[in-house]
Amino acid sequence: MQDLAHLLLNDAILSAACFFVLWLISVAIKDPSFIDAWWGAGVALLAWATYLQLAPASPHALLLTALATAWGLRLGVYLIWRWRKHGHDRRYAKMLGDAKTKQGMNFATSSLLYVFAPQMLLQLILALPVMIGQVGPQTSLSWLANTGAALAIFGILYEAIADAQLAHFKSLESNADKVMNIGLWRYSRHPNYFGELCTWWGIYLVACNSAYGAWTIVSPILITFLLTRVSGAPTTEPHLKRSRPDYEAYKARTSAFIPLPPKAS
Repeated sequence: MQDLAHLLLNDAILSAACFFVLWLISVAIKDPSFIDAWWGAGVALLAWATYLQLAPASPHALLLTALATAWGLRLGVYLIWRWRKHGHDRRYAKMLGDAKTKQGMNFATSSLLYVFAPQMLLQLILALPVMIGQVGPQTSLSWLANTGAALAIFGILYEAIADAQLAHFKSLESNADKVMNIGLWRYSRHPNYFGELCTWWGIYLVACNSAYGAWTIVSPILITFLLTRVSGAPTTEPHLKRSRPDYEAYKARTSAFIPLPPKAS
């Protein structure tokens, strides 16, 4: 248990150092929007930092690191591309604008308190299965770990396809005011979020193959709560209702997360 605490402390220090450097960059460019890309890439880094501290590493440690890397790098590259293409994120602009007008905070202080510090904490919680799940003497993967790996791989691919379909749809000028309702988006209003939930519940199942992995259930619960109640659907749907005339009809016939056949009009 002492070794586990030491490992997590090392990972937390690494995470804090990375977020501090990224915060300095955001202060210089006056935009924290790129931090979304670190949401995934940072988890991959924490997975590798844990893996390199364990010797010899077990098969499930390698599997968890591989899954975290595949998910984190794919998502990180996509989000950094989206930031470079579309610029400032309206959510952060509103958040930091309110902090300035209502509380008199400057950009550096408000971005640290409301963006970087909370995201660091949330990222560490999210990464618990890929950190704690690597610790233990297990030498083979159980049926539960194999099931979790299959679910996570499905989720990574499903999310990647959904993001690619949406990016292509938005790239066409003829779709400027239209609702994305083809491909995976025909069966779910948030197929990318559904894929992410599958990924993290799958990673949690892999972590359960380890000595302390079952205790990391707070991670998939956290991501489920964030995507369904906080920063996922609750922040995207109000904007879509205002900017897409057909969104209400799309919402009425389309499942929120779990892919289902569209309801009859």
